Amino acid sequence: MYGVCGCCGALRPRYKRLVDNIFPEDPEDGLVKTNMEKLTFYALSAPEKLDRIGAYLSERLIRDVGRHRYGYVCIAMEALDQLLMACHCQSINLFVESFLKMVAKLLESEKPNLQILGTNSFVKFANIEEDTPSYHRSYDFFVSRFSEMCHSGHEDLEIKTKIRMSGIKGLQGVVRKTVNDELQANIWDPQHMDKIVPSLLFNLQHVEEAESRSPSPLQAPEKEKEIPAELAERCLRELLGRAAFGNIKNAIKPVLVHLDNHSLWEPKVFAIRCFKIIMYSIQQLLSHLDANSRSAATVRAGIVEVLSEAAVIAATGSVGPTVLEMFNTLLRQLRLSIDYALTGSYDGAISLGTKIIKEHEERMFQEAVIKTIGSFASTLPTYQRSEVILFIMSKVPLPSLHHPMEMGRTGENRNRLTQIMLLKSLLQVSTGFQCNNMMSALPSNFLDRLLSTALMEDAEIRLFVLEILISFIDRHGNRHKFSTISTLSDISVLKLKVDKCSRQDTIFMKKHSQQLYRHIYLSCKEEANVQQHYEALYGLLALISIELANEEVVVDLIRLVLAVQDVAQVNEENLPVYNRCALYALGAAYLNLISQLTTVPAFCQHIHEVIESRKKEAPYMLPEDVFVERPRLSQNLDGVVIEFLFRQSKISEVLGGSGYNADRLCLPYIPQLTDEDRLSKRKSIGETISLQVEVESRNSPEKEERVPAEEITYETLKKAIVDSVAVEEQERERRRQVVEKFQKAPFEEIAAHCGARASLLQSKLNQIFEITIRPPPSPSGTITAAYGQPQNHSIPVYEMKFPDLCVY
Repeated sequence: MYGVCGCCGALRPRYKRLVDNIFPEDPEDGLVKTNMEKLTFYALSAPEKLDRIGAYLSERLIRDVGRHRYGYVCIAMEALDQLLMACHCQSINLFVESFLKMVAKLLESEKPNLQILGTNSFVKFANIEEDTPSYHRSYDFFVSRFSEMCHSGHEDLEIKTKIRMSGIKGLQGVVRKTVNDELQANIWDPQHMDKIVPSLLFNLQHVEEAESRSPSPLQAPEKEKEIPAELAERCLRELLGRAAFGNIKNAIKPVLVHLDNHSLWEPKVFAIRCFKIIMYSIQQLLSHLDANSRSAATVRAGIVEVLSEAAVIAATGSVGPTVLEMFNTLLRQLRLSIDYALTGSYDGAISLGTKIIKEHEERMFQEAVIKTIGSFASTLPTYQRSEVILFIMSKVPLPSLHHPMEMGRTGENRNRLTQIMLLKSLLQVSTGFQCNNMMSALPSNFLDRLLSTALMEDAEIRLFVLEILISFIDRHGNRHKFSTISTLSDISVLKLKVDKCSRQDTIFMKKHSQQLYRHIYLSCKEEANVQQHYEALYGLLALISIELANEEVVVDLIRLVLAVQDVAQVNEENLPVYNRCALYALGAAYLNLISQLTTVPAFCQHIHEVIESRKKEAPYMLPEDVFVERPRLSQNLDGVVIEFLFRQSKISEVLGGSGYNADRLCLPYIPQLTDEDRLSKRKSIGETISLQVEVESRNSPEKEERVPAEEITYETLKKAIVDSVAVEEQERERRRQVVEKFQKAPFEEIAAHCGARASLLQSKLNQIFEITIRPPPSPSGTITAAYGQPQNHSIPVYEMKFPDLCVY
């Protein structure tokens, strides 16, 4: 009976008759709109029939595809699209199954037009928000088919482009449809991501080919301006934008595998473009760098440079441990690269199958790491940058009592290279660092470790220390104005930016000024100094005078430079001629600068007179003749006349009349000696012993007897405050004399001195012991000993006479 009804149109079910009526006799006439409206109204009125409508439409479409009646195929898909857009009822899931079955049939076709038609319908379906969830729907076929379309290799370039565009749109639709639906198959699974991401990267990678073959912008119509690469980039951005924290790993891993398989790290252009898109993928790239620790240096350098470009974008969203983890990874790779360069292999020992490492490639990798550290740090906020600075400084190996340096040639080279690379990284991070409070920029634990490196013998390391200090102190961009040492007659041409010293900076200088002065003084005395060292020292002195100077700091800096002049004049260190001339020239350049900054006419006149005298008869004591490519030096510096020297008495006189502390100016600068000297390889054992003796001499019995205590009055307190500086300087001078005595005195004299002190100490101890063990005093008085000294003598208790009140 059912078969008979199927042959007779009037007896067929109504939904079939409504479906048949939407197809015209000639497919070129298109969908019959009035009949389509009737079908839509029927579907909305009887939603339980929707699944049957979909099944029948699917049956007709499959039959038309098999008979190559493509006009009717297009009409069927248009009808399906309209029904999907109109119907949102409980039973739409079964209709969707029929719809997806028809889309899959079109995608399986070899005809590009049908593939594109099926993709467009799927994209429309992906943009529909369904009211009811689906528990059994699968999109595995669509992911595979759309990914295959993205790799289309059709002979016709125009058709190939259309197919690839459709494939990218289809993948975008799959992601949109599944990413927010927890009941759907997880699109973030590796089996899906390993297809979707490489397909997008494949189209993104072939942008050059598409651009070279595409018509010029003047010839291309508006609708053809978009190319697969642009659509792939937009789709990749959307994919990563929808990824949650737990899913980002599965999305980024295929990117890394694709770059590895196609050797795209070394040119690095495409890799940089990818990771500019993946802005928050830093952690995965760091892990990939660790995984490639034993890859070629060029590959590791490519990964690091990609990280450098991407870090500029990603750093703005990085917080907390993420930042330090990145720097920790980069510093670890830096240390590994140093080991590779020293050993020549990845295993530490060269064997028959070991890959030989090229040192220049490792050096290139190290420079790439340092550049990346600087790029990443430049985008961090100030508080995070301070943490990074402390973190890097903590990694610098320094000699100490608790952590001695590694012994042996290889160990020393490794430590030295590590120090240099880490200080280079620190210099990159500190460049452009802006912090209004120097206490925060240079905290004590950081400054102590940094200045400890200034005591090392290596000239390159000491130069890095000076440059790092300059970067921190220069907050107004004045550093480049002091790159050349000169004695300008008018420093206004430099257009210096000078601000008043803040209260925080004043506190910083009160706490750390002597430490800074001491290291500047010791750096000036180094025999291995070259022109770059003196230029850095001049820049450091100048910037302290501009950024951190008050009246007390100016006085101390002038005393420091005059002490440096004394080093060149006395030459106790046996410095070469160039170093002595350089110290004279450095002092002239700085005093010329500070005299014009203080604007004291008499001070400026004195400095100007000495400089003019040197220009006429001793140009080898000025920077214009010393700090040039071929310095003009004098071989006889022992007979320098007083007219060529800046006199401390004259400077204290002229500055004292202008309100400066004349008493402090009259005192010569003497650096403080600290425990750091004992950690320096340049200090001898004799100097270390002398420090101990100097400490002991404070409590020596040879000191003068104390004067009676004075009555504490207002005048006494005032005098103590005023004279505290002078007393401190006298104490430093006394320390220096003690150290000098043990350095230069003959051995016999030192031995006699120590023997006399030992005998004196023994006699004092005997007196103390005699007083301590003396017997109790006798009630009957004392008796005289054999040597005429009074001696206590005890009477037995039974012979003692007690008062009557004590008798029971």
